[in-house]
Amino acid sequence: MATTAPRPPLAERALADRVRQVPPSGIRKFFDILATMTDVISLGVGEPDFDTPRSIVEAGVESLREGRTHYTSNYGTIELRRALANHLEHRYGVRYDPAKELLITVGASEALDLALRATCDPGDEVILHEPSYVAYIPAIKFAGGEVVHVATRFEDDFALDPEAVEAAITPRTKALFLGYPCNPTGAVLPDAVQDELARIAERHDLLVYSDEIYDRLAYGSYRHRAFSSLPGMKERTILMGGFSKAYAMTGWRIGWLAGPAEIIEGILKIHQYTIMTAPTVAQDAALVAITEGEPDVERMLAEYDRRRRLVVDRFNEMGLETFEPRGAFYAFPRITSTGLDADTFSRRLLEEEHVAVVPGGAFGPSGADHVRACYATSYERLEEAMNRIQRFVERANAT
Repeated sequence: MATTAPRPPLAERALADRVRQVPPSGIRKFFDILATMTDVISLGVGEPDFDTPRSIVEAGVESLREGRTHYTSNYGTIELRRALANHLEHRYGVRYDPAKELLITVGASEALDLALRATCDPGDEVILHEPSYVAYIPAIKFAGGEVVHVATRFEDDFALDPEAVEAAITPRTKALFLGYPCNPTGAVLPDAVQDELARIAERHDLLVYSDEIYDRLAYGSYRHRAFSSLPGMKERTILMGGFSKAYAMTGWRIGWLAGPAEIIEGILKIHQYTIMTAPTVAQDAALVAITEGEPDVERMLAEYDRRRRLVVDRFNEMGLETFEPRGAFYAFPRITSTGLDADTFSRRLLEEEHVAVVPGGAFGPSGADHVRACYATSYERLEEAMNRIQRFVERANAT
């Protein structure tokens, strides 16, 4: 009599294959080590060091005092959607119907998840630049999509090459995914590159996901343009953003997405069945942020710019080649001059000098010779971090 092989334990069978296939974050192990140490200067976490501005906090407190503790519309409060529509039209010249084309989400992270799950069918290919934010690949895979990587290069300031994008298109390509200004590199897309990517999207009838969470953090002569504001792009772009970075509201978990009404209606189905609504208090605070918070944004932006120039100059002076990041709050120095790979560089820097950076390979193969350093910490701590890194680099170069 044939015997049946015993089934593996339930715990081994419970997870879906698409979850098993996604490795844990390459960043996590460094933060596990960091949590056990003292006197560490962390340049690792991509979070503003500023507290949420007082007027925004007071709006949240007042919301609670006024008893605004109930559900809102699944789309979000109409007041916030109207203010967001006015903001996008004023800054970028793209007009959205607040009643049908805007959705308030639990952070830009939910916006990303919703956009992909609502539009990706199994096997759909999504072209994604790398290095890129660590959540993009898992989000595409969780939605059933297939990631097609297009590498970016230090020599091009990590801007996406339109010719490489077009070469990656196949009959299965559904969409192009853009995350600019870019985490981890701080790169931006020049206007000419954006324009050509728009033409490629139109020529090949592609959907475009554009995560623009760092849109307000732009430096020097660079002026950000919303991808949906380009000719012909509004009807094929899902634009995503949020309040976490520009307004120092990470813990409030408030974001948004914008797109054609028919697509937003489909996205809403997932949102209403899984989340229902973004927190009411956070929406009320975000309304004050977007209508009254511009002076605070400008103040924080000026300080980020001051830190940016310090960090980039110091890295270059110590022989760690760093291109000029024009957006977000990251520098992405190349560490090959030390003779160390990025993982070893990051681990030893943390152990020997108590400075935390993130190995660039965590964001894609093109980042393998780099580390990510976030300059969203005080100028004084950045000065000390740079001094420690310089000591470490000098020792590495001497061996």
